[in-house]
Amino acid sequence: MRRDTFLHSLAALAVGGALPLSAQASQAIKMMLPANPGGGWDSTGRALGKALQDAGVASSVTYDNKGGAAGAIGLAQFVNGSKGDPNAMMVMGAVMLGGIITGKPPVNLTQATPLARLTSEYNVFVLPTNSPYKSMADVVAQLKKDPGSIKWGGGSRGSTEHIAAAMIARAVGVDPAKINYVAFRGGGEAISAILGGNVTVGGSGYSEFAEYIATGKMKPIAVTSAQRLAGSNVPTLKEQGIDVEIGNWRGVYGAPGISREQRDALIASLDKAVKSKSWAEAMKKNDWTSAWLAGDAFANFVDNEFASLRATMVKSGMV
Repeated sequence: MRRDTFLHSLAALAVGGALPLSAQASQAIKMMLPANPGGGWDSTGRALGKALQDAGVASSVTYDNKGGAAGAIGLAQFVNGSKGDPNAMMVMGAVMLGGIITGKPPVNLTQATPLARLTSEYNVFVLPTNSPYKSMADVVAQLKKDPGSIKWGGGSRGSTEHIAAAMIARAVGVDPAKINYVAFRGGGEAISAILGGNVTVGGSGYSEFAEYIATGKMKPIAVTSAQRLAGSNVPTLKEQGIDVEIGNWRGVYGAPGISREQRDALIASLDKAVKSKSWAEAMKKNDWTSAWLAGDAFANFVDNEFASLRATMVKSGMV
């Protein structure tokens, strides 16, 4: 076979996804981060981008932060602006499902392409250091007296910490519709509000507050897991007599309209990335738990999770 014919055939196979990733040219990836800088989606997307490059499956990664409406603003831009783009990815997670349920935006996840679930994480509730309250029991006692006096701060409406706050209220006999929840567009805004004492209780993924907890700038009072987190002495809600458990997970979607072969090529790239040294370092640094689930299995998981979250939110009076 002539050399130019061989190279032409090689390129055609690579475009079609028939070649192993090692034989394909690495791609310039465009990563949509549907949140402001400083939060979980931002840190996940940037860690993933580095891992894609370190694994040799991305020549470069550009990031686009577009926060607001529990990710719906970024989702809309992603759906409308990346149709058929085999190099576009968007970080998302349980928070986006909650936002779609409560906000009913004109765009939906069904318009994009499910790729993989990456991590799972539980939330922690914290108090500002100057808080007059010392424990979750103190917070609950005041919540029962005057629900509106407890200002819960966290991610967008429909986030896991918002759902958890409503579930806590319901579990202790308070009307969830009466909770005073302040939604922030990004993790950075929520952290500033907590450090400034502008909210009574703050909630987020443990990794987002870890450094502030370690330095004593935030006082952790409860985690939403079934058991205490490894390496942490923060009590669970359940062991404090509040029957609430809820987890957070994060994943990645591809653009609308890509072929199954292009989808599978992106999944293969992600699979290589999560096996890289830099991803392992990010997992350890952020206390993330691996929750790999890809392709059709991930798509089915999202459908089931959407139904489960909606049922929980209806019971909690949120929708």
